[in-house]
Amino acid sequence: MVFLPEPEIILTHESDLDGFVSGLLLRKLARQLHGIDCELQAWNNEAWSKRQLLEHTAWVCDLTFEKRMDKPSWVVIDHHQTADRPTHTQLIHSTEKSASLLCYELCKEAGIQSPELDKIVHYSNIADLFLEDDPDFEIATDYANLVKSYTFWKLYYVIEGQLERLFDHPLLKVMEVKRQIENPIGLDWSRENITPINDEIAVVEIAVGNGNLIVHQLLKEFEGKYGVLMTLYRKSNASVVVSMRSRQGQALKVAHKLGGGGHPNAAGATLPKSVRSINEAITYLEAIFKTEPVHTQINPLDDLFKGLKF
Repeated sequence: MVFLPEPEIILTHESDLDGFVSGLLLRKLARQLHGIDCELQAWNNEAWSKRQLLEHTAWVCDLTFEKRMDKPSWVVIDHHQTADRPTHTQLIHSTEKSASLLCYELCKEAGIQSPELDKIVHYSNIADLFLEDDPDFEIATDYANLVKSYTFWKLYYVIEGQLERLFDHPLLKVMEVKRQIENPIGLDWSRENITPINDEIAVVEIAVGNGNLIVHQLLKEFEGKYGVLMTLYRKSNASVVVSMRSRQGQALKVAHKLGGGGHPNAAGATLPKSVRSINEAITYLEAIFKTEPVHTQINPLDDLFKGLKF
């Protein structure tokens, strides 16, 4: 087994199941190897990019390796594409596996394994890599939606930090019903609410349902017409986040042009602070990706967002 120094802290991605499972697995591993209950912190990408990295030792999972993380006694376990190469950090990396699967392989080497963890990691791997041909794809997306619906720390407290308790949790029934009822309604609505940015890129509005599943269904339907579909979300601080999906690897290239990152077919970026509405975001994207701007009609979601409290 590779040597893993005792961490001062474990740092993980806040916004999805892969980061949730990875972080909790590494807490188990720190307890097994070093007998400590290590502090766990979860970060979204924007806040993480601004965080100072002052710890002498740390374990980092599901966050893209970058030069500022190249520190002695740091361990980074990740699967995102990166152009940076470590000279000091121990980087455990594969683009073919989710971060949770990479962490679980380390756990199994240390004797941490159970049927419940086997299943949870299996579902996390399917959902994060979006393995839509896997027979467990639907239930995997239900698990992934637990973090999206209830957020990282609320879900953590519900299961009292015990990852095994997530297996077959009653809240999965809620996710199943949401998928069966909301997704068809949301898909029909989104088909009628698509704004082209250029010949290859379009923005899809999401009213209800699982945005990832809806967008991937639309990518199939529009294959040959749009290679990248975007969704836009306003955060509580009024910034606008762009999520990009594709089927042939174009999403990451588009994200890089916006200063973002992610996976070849699933990427994202935060737009400049001057962009504060959905309409402004579409205008901005047209300026970046389109030589001749087109008229953008009033977006019905802007009125919806104005009435929401985040």
